[in-house]
Amino acid sequence: MNPEGTAMWRRRDMLKTLAAGGGMLAMPAAIREVLGAPEPDVEIVLTATKGEAPILSGRATPVWAYRGKVVKGDAGSAQSIPGSYLGPIIRVRKGQRVRLVLENGLGEPTNIHWHGLHVPDDMDGHPRHTAAPGKRYVYEFEIRDRAGTYWFHPHTHGRTGRQIYFGLAGLFLIHDEEEHAAKLPSGEYDVPLILQDRSFDAENRLVFLSDERARQGTRGGMMGGGMMGMMTRMMGFLGERILVNGRPDATLSVATRPYRLRLLNASNARIFKLAWDDGSPLTVVGTDGGLLEAPVQRPYVTLSPGERLELWADFSGHAVGTELTMRSLAFAGDMAMRGGMMGGGMMGMMGMMMGNQELPNGAAFPVFRVRVARSEKAPATPPKRLSNIVRYRPENAVNYRRPRLFNITMGMMEWGINGRSFEMEGVAEDEIVRLNTSEIWEFTNDASMGMMGMMAHPIHIHGLQFQILERSVSPALAEARNSVSAGYVDEGWKDEVFLMPGERAKVLVAFRDFPGLFPYHCHMLEHADTGLMRNYLVRA
Repeated sequence: MNPEGTAMWRRRDMLKTLAAGGGMLAMPAAIREVLGAPEPDVEIVLTATKGEAPILSGRATPVWAYRGKVVKGDAGSAQSIPGSYLGPIIRVRKGQRVRLVLENGLGEPTNIHWHGLHVPDDMDGHPRHTAAPGKRYVYEFEIRDRAGTYWFHPHTHGRTGRQIYFGLAGLFLIHDEEEHAAKLPSGEYDVPLILQDRSFDAENRLVFLSDERARQGTRGGMMGGGMMGMMTRMMGFLGERILVNGRPDATLSVATRPYRLRLLNASNARIFKLAWDDGSPLTVVGTDGGLLEAPVQRPYVTLSPGERLELWADFSGHAVGTELTMRSLAFAGDMAMRGGMMGGGMMGMMGMMMGNQELPNGAAFPVFRVRVARSEKAPATPPKRLSNIVRYRPENAVNYRRPRLFNITMGMMEWGINGRSFEMEGVAEDEIVRLNTSEIWEFTNDASMGMMGMMAHPIHIHGLQFQILERSVSPALAEARNSVSAGYVDEGWKDEVFLMPGERAKVLVAFRDFPGLFPYHCHMLEHADTGLMRNYLVRA
């Protein structure tokens, strides 16, 4: 079924047409007034381009990157990440109107998804809305979301994983009065940390998917490149080097005071189980959709691809010269238990097919180090109250007694949801919702698909933030789930829900403001690129 459209040429369509020809940035004020186009508070041009970056010692690495230029607004609205090809960091305030112009300097179509933001469907970065090589796409919307850590990246179907992998990813930070009142660490004490894993060949080039390893003569498995590439696409790409803000072996120099650490997992498929090596608990102040109501503590935090967490990290109790390491702890990863239900023979075969990866999901490894370099004094206690979260009432959901069910499926080596794979404008009857209603959606990762069923999936819903109501797990797989579940932070607003094998979760979603077609999908990028994505239609 195709989404409903209109024959009317909307004002927004005219603006995008003008922008495609380069007219938007030079449009006279009188023409803007006739069209009813409000002036933006912030205007930024983001050019997607190919270049090089020094990542490892020796040769520079070919990368793809966004180059940001502030056309209107505070010069700090687009900030580079020092020493990194990632970014830029876009900083805006709630209530501002922004215009973000994508210029495509790549040799293939691309677009931008504003991950976590509540925007109209044609501003969201749906795969059907792209800029051809050499063309522009104008995104224009009001900032309606709460203060928090959001991000942006391409969302071209079948190419999302590749385009993000080669460098197209940046942070989108929103500020508001509630955040200001919380008096969290700011300026140099507000630190973005983009976590990724990457593989490199002997010439320092990024290597993506096993078939490229085979073609380039790097370490591979026993099977041909085509089969290895297919299996990697089905399982998700894992790199062999951990990068933070695009650099390996990252060390953060800090003072003896609190910091706000903004963590983004921008990996294609890697799951992190983050903990300090000295056993100190982590204090969480924010999740996907902004600040929590109050800080919560966890022994570790679980961060799946696409998710964000904000930490209050207090180094005031450490002497100058102290070094700490943020590690990813071991957990039941790679087909939940690497052997377990599958048996060592099957897992051994899979290891050979996948190239005997040095760093499988569930392995333990260091992520970044912190060196306490200087002494400073600042309030060392996080605020007791961070923000106000309006709680949805489950009984107000139109399907309170019959949640809408979404089951992750696999058939003929193709991922799907409820047995359906992605169609660019396709939407089923049971994927249509009504504007200005709320619903309970239940996602199930029931692990009934044999080998492929023993995989984790982070599910992302475009266009909104939701609240997680409850979780459950199959008793047979509880032990694997319990290896990460103490690190879940479900208290706040979310745009992703992470599901281990055998796990299910109910979430409460509200469809406000914008009718239209929005994707929902697994954020293991190769899973989404191979079909684990669908559309839902908000009908007015």
